[in-house]
Amino acid sequence: MNHYDVIVIGCGAGGYNTAVRAGQLGMSVACVERASNVGGTGIRTGCIPSRLLLHTSEIYDLASKGKNLALGVHCAPTLNLAQMMVYKAATVEKMSKGVHKLLRKQGVTLIYGNAVLAAAGQVVVGKANGAQQTLSGTAIVIATGSEPVPLPFAAFDHTQILDSADALSLDRIPRHLAIVGAGAVGVELASIWRRLGSRVSLVEHHDRICHWLDRDVTTALERSLKRQGIDIRLSTDVVGIDKHSDGVSVRLRTAESDPVCTLDADIVLVAIGRRPSTAGLNLASVGIQAGPEGALPQHATPAHGPGIWAVGDAATGPMLMSKAEEEAIACAERIAGLPGFVNYSSIPYVLYTNPEIAVIGKTEDDLRATGTAYRVGYCPLAANARAVISSNPEGFVKLVIDAHTNLIAGAHLIGPGAADLISQVAIAMEASMICEDFARICHPYPVWSEALRQAAMAAGGWMMHA
Repeated sequence: MNHYDVIVIGCGAGGYNTAVRAGQLGMSVACVERASNVGGTGIRTGCIPSRLLLHTSEIYDLASKGKNLALGVHCAPTLNLAQMMVYKAATVEKMSKGVHKLLRKQGVTLIYGNAVLAAAGQVVVGKANGAQQTLSGTAIVIATGSEPVPLPFAAFDHTQILDSADALSLDRIPRHLAIVGAGAVGVELASIWRRLGSRVSLVEHHDRICHWLDRDVTTALERSLKRQGIDIRLSTDVVGIDKHSDGVSVRLRTAESDPVCTLDADIVLVAIGRRPSTAGLNLASVGIQAGPEGALPQHATPAHGPGIWAVGDAATGPMLMSKAEEEAIACAERIAGLPGFVNYSSIPYVLYTNPEIAVIGKTEDDLRATGTAYRVGYCPLAANARAVISSNPEGFVKLVIDAHTNLIAGAHLIGPGAADLISQVAIAMEASMICEDFARICHPYPVWSEALRQAAMAAGGWMMHA
């Protein structure tokens, strides 16, 4: 039986980062991956391919609609979807090979197969050829990621009823794509295929898209998506999907009307959420019970034997690659006896839609619910010189300031470069920087990030550029 200081089950963002950090700290590490290659959902079927297609579809959209004519740039692009998908696949493989190199550099043993917890400190790996390998470990880290949730009455068939991975690998542009669920995955994939020429319908159970976001942000995003030609149906439930030889019929019911109406489309993407992939691990063998949806606490210690840890999508909390990496680093450090720590209140969340969205911390609704007094600093991008130069003034920066401490409680950005700008707010929050200090940071001119300073000034009552 091979013994390791740490056995990591899963080689996605949570798993490989745990393995790399544990290797850096001098521990012997084995990483078990059930898929045919490393990288997990984030690299292979989620974050990387979706961001790549969002980027390439944006380039095509900007060129094809003549948005640069006023600048004197004239072009008539053609779309080669097959080549776009080839480029996507090559990029994914490049990223996956990068993970391999990181693991080799730290001496991590990579084992392919399906891992099952056999007992405290013991993992059995079933290989593709039917063989089994038993590993023992002082610590075991569960980093098995997550999987798309299907509709209870319509399983994924990966042809007409798609999950998010399917929707990132289409070989043709759908005439009409119906998307069930207007959360992060739904609105990002809607952006991709609308830019590439599909008619897109978003169907959402809640009364607004991305309902957990700041209300001003969701209002602005919904308005923008509608201007782009995306059909949005809110407070609407899907009660059935009928498949035909030439498409699908999605049966809908709204809160206001009992009669069921039908939405006909080529294909339907189901994007109603994801759930932790913890089934089949035999958690009972080590005295652990998963939550109702399969999530595990970040650190579970059975009454006997070694510790069992969980990171990333398998653990409670938001399903983000950034969160998985933070938990992975902290987990490896805590196993090594160091004070690993994750500050969940300052983990950013990004939607790569058009316009881009980035948020961190609390919303106004959150603060109102706890009776916390707050101020808001608001800067429209129309007041930003870089936005004027780029002919792209849509969006704003909104800072929510705790009135008692003057600390930044949250930030909500919508517009170009939001994903990069949010890191400045994360640094300020981690450093416990008060709003006045943030407003005094000098920025170059003209840049997008000036809007952050202006919003901080606005929260203090002395905005300069509006």
